[in-house]
Amino acid sequence: MQMLRFKIIQIVGIVLLIELNLSVCANYSSFLPIVVNTWPFTSATKAAWDALSSGISAEESLVIGCTSCEVFQCDGSVGYGSNPDERGETTLDAMIMDGSTYAVGAVADLRRVKNAIGVAQAVLHYTDHTLLVGESATRFALEMGFKEESLATNNSINMFKSWQQNKCQPNFRQNVQPDPKSSCGPYSPLPPPPSISKFQRSGSDNLKLYTRKSHSEINHNNHDTIGMIVIDASGHVWAGTSTNGANHKVPGRVGDSPVMGAGAYASNTGGGAAATGDGDIMMRFLPSLRAVIEMERGVSPDKAAQIAMAPIIQHYLQFSGALVAVNITGHQGASCHGFSSFAYSLASTQYTRVKVHY
Repeated sequence: MQMLRFKIIQIVGIVLLIELNLSVCANYSSFLPIVVNTWPFTSATKAAWDALSSGISAEESLVIGCTSCEVFQCDGSVGYGSNPDERGETTLDAMIMDGSTYAVGAVADLRRVKNAIGVAQAVLHYTDHTLLVGESATRFALEMGFKEESLATNNSINMFKSWQQNKCQPNFRQNVQPDPKSSCGPYSPLPPPPSISKFQRSGSDNLKLYTRKSHSEINHNNHDTIGMIVIDASGHVWAGTSTNGANHKVPGRVGDSPVMGAGAYASNTGGGAAATGDGDIMMRFLPSLRAVIEMERGVSPDKAAQIAMAPIIQHYLQFSGALVAVNITGHQGASCHGFSSFAYSLASTQYTRVKVHY
């Protein structure tokens, strides 16, 4: 009789545990579908969420959301008409990634085509490649039916003129002559100190010339990208980015946004992540990939973002950047450094309207 009672208690305990787990899973599933993107670009979040809620796929919803930011030139850091390079030309970078197949389509240094995320999607579907760049990316876009048009506006033209009048400051050049801190060039390389390789490192003043600096001009007013994660009700994860890059960049520069694992990453087994900030620093550490890997191990999105940012902070304490992460249950979190605060937007069934988290 004692043994029978013990068995009954065991069975009841197992049933209660199963019910508790089912309840937890039900609560988790209620966070899906979800749309999350860097910065308070709420119009982009809403565009993607409205599409997703109406039955449009997660992929197309992400493209719709990022395209909205390109059209409305979110904060001037996405789309045409802002952040010209050293020659006064605005160029675009974008990327889209499928979390079920890990397939990626990306473009960088795209010229004279406004819909960068659309061209990245075309690379995904109509080529076996991952990343197309420069004039060749533009030619591909035209073959795919995209319109060729100027990306300049009065705003970008005035930005370029003001930059020139300010002796081309701020400036991304280093180790060149004339001094890039006070001159517009043209530039030529500085000769290295005698008998010293540029790849050597020590504490000497001469060798400090060749150490990589953080970009003090990258801040909350110059954050240069939208990164978006969309997860549908079945857990299919998509991630993407769109940007016009760093203001007054060296022509041909490619930042972290179109580089998978750096600007964004998606995995149906872990979730999605997207980065923003000083891309030249952040891309060296693939923070989006690192965050997704941590979430695959069961780490919370907040903690995963912190772990992914930690090595960047360790090596470049003065850099500015942020990372947002979403796991496959729709929980989200973020981490930032060098910004007084970091805002990201989200929409899900949990809220009645688009919400901004800080």
